[in-house]
Amino acid sequence: MSDDTSLEIPFPYRRSPHGPYATALHRDWLIRHPLLPDADHPGYAHWEVVDLAALGYPDAGPDELALAADLMGFYFLFDDQFDGPLGRRPTEVAPICERLIAVLHGARPDQHSPVETAFADLWARSVRGMPARWQARAAYNWEYYFASHPAEAAGRISARPPDRDGYLELRRGTAAMETIFDMVERIGQFEVPASVLHHPVLRQIRQLAADIPSLSNDVRSFPLEAPRGDVNNLVMIVQRERHCSAEEACSAVMAEAQLMVERCAELHERLPDVFLELGLSRIERTIAQRYADGLITWLAGYLSWEARTGRYHAV
Repeated sequence: MSDDTSLEIPFPYRRSPHGPYATALHRDWLIRHPLLPDADHPGYAHWEVVDLAALGYPDAGPDELALAADLMGFYFLFDDQFDGPLGRRPTEVAPICERLIAVLHGARPDQHSPVETAFADLWARSVRGMPARWQARAAYNWEYYFASHPAEAAGRISARPPDRDGYLELRRGTAAMETIFDMVERIGQFEVPASVLHHPVLRQIRQLAADIPSLSNDVRSFPLEAPRGDVNNLVMIVQRERHCSAEEACSAVMAEAQLMVERCAELHERLPDVFLELGLSRIERTIAQRYADGLITWLAGYLSWEARTGRYHAV
């Protein structure tokens, strides 16, 4: 298969300078919440989780970057527990996710469950200092993330492969991108005005910035996912749609992602007109622009990290 899995991104990426500080705190967090058998696991270190946080949130302060790194680690390690036999047993996946949703809404975590204590810690740190409206939105987005995993497990044993629309609905849940984008506000300690947060232009930017990494990731992870029977991968769907080879399907998915990048850039350039039309104050414009810039900064940083990380290399 071709190695040409890169996108042309018109947005620059930057990196937080607090990586070494966050690395030490992230290791301590993994020891307190042993999601890994060994906090110094060499395979995990090769993923460069802290660097993803540093690229995704380059303006984060030291403690905020440590929170972001812990979140990145949680996403990966929580998701990976379903790569084996458990990921094909939806009746066992559902209770795990339901308990985490309960923690989200105030239940005490099981102190013998590293997954529950880790998430309880992340949620408590994430909501600290944030207004009620943000907390409600963030809670909904986390619930969407957790509740998508039983459906993903069911899909692996279903006789009916997913179609494109079903794939997108599920992928948007399991990718957790809405929760990642909520953290743009949390780390920056601001809240986007509702009128602009839900404006069609900004909503499109947010959706594109969420979907592009999923498409790119599907191409990079296809060699690992196909042998283990994962079906929620756009490469496989395109193969069925077009009756083509895996390499042709990968090229088609990347071409689609490139068009999405270009559309995202076009919409980003329209934002000043949107702010003017909405009559935003100077402060509101600054906040909204900071949020939009945060979305594309995450996108650029993620794609830079994805091209280098050892997470998607077969061993």
